[in-house]
Amino acid sequence: MGEFHAVLQERVSRVLDYTEVLRRLAISDERFAERCATGVDTVELDSKTLALVRVAALVAVGGAVPSYEAEAHAAVNAGASNAEIVDVLLGVVSVVGLPSVVAAAPSLATALGYDVNNALEHQSGSNF
Repeated sequence: MGEFHAVLQERVSRVLDYTEVLRRLAISDERFAERCATGVDTVELDSKTLALVRVAALVAVGGAVPSYEAEAHAAVNAGASNAEIVDVLLGVVSVVGLPSVVAAAPSLATALGYDVNNALEHQSGSNF
């Protein structure tokens, strides 16, 4: 039981209070940011949620297809379905706006192996 408590105490000492995280980010603590980026200081989100959040961030910043591919792959590996990944687009419409979501849809589709442009060409003669 002592070993368990030692491991738990080490984990607790590595996890920063959210106010400390905010403080370090607010002062642009580069060493802290680098440790986060390399995984030394990890986030409390599970890997599936983190990957979905990163997809949302890509929508907000207009990410490139390779970035969508990396995060969609990470999300699927963490247990997300393609439908859950696409739901991210719907979940951020009210925050980033429809134009950003419309711009992101083809990139995310490509990342998920779906050729949306080809599908649109085949539906050009039909009504929705």
